[in-house]
Amino acid sequence: MGDVTIRKAIEADTAAILSIYRSAKQFMRRMGNMTQWAGSYPGEKEIAADIENGNLHVGVDDDGEIVVAFAFIIGRDPTYDVIDGAWLNDEPYGTIHRIASSGKVAGMVAGCVEYCFSKVDNIRVDTHSDNRPMLAALERARFTRCGTIICADGTPRVAFHRSGH
Repeated sequence: MGDVTIRKAIEADTAAILSIYRSAKQFMRRMGNMTQWAGSYPGEKEIAADIENGNLHVGVDDDGEIVVAFAFIIGRDPTYDVIDGAWLNDEPYGTIHRIASSGKVAGMVAGCVEYCFSKVDNIRVDTHSDNRPMLAALERARFTRCGTIICADGTPRVAFHRSGH
């Protein structure tokens, strides 16, 4: 991942993370993904909860600038209990959520995935069907498309899984 260091996010990172999320939403809209991350999501509430739970991570470049943010949660995710398709296995897993990059450094999805794999070798992730850049990044990161899950808000997501098992 080049000269980017991943660490747990702290409250002082909130403004920078919000800026990255805003930029990511603008990028999604330009790329034709008009509905993912609607309204204020993800916002201060999600950031605060992720920090409090120890799940939010940031990647910091050599200049000290936050260039990527993502939640990584080890353990069962109830959203993934039902899938139209099939997961690769039923082993314990980690889930990547709310990943966004500033765009300053290339390869952030791959770098974050490798970081997460250093913690657990069974990872699930989902994205919107219109999020073509993320779909491509997940396929480049050797994830297998496993089917469709339904989020708490009732919207479908393309579900991916990568396992070292």
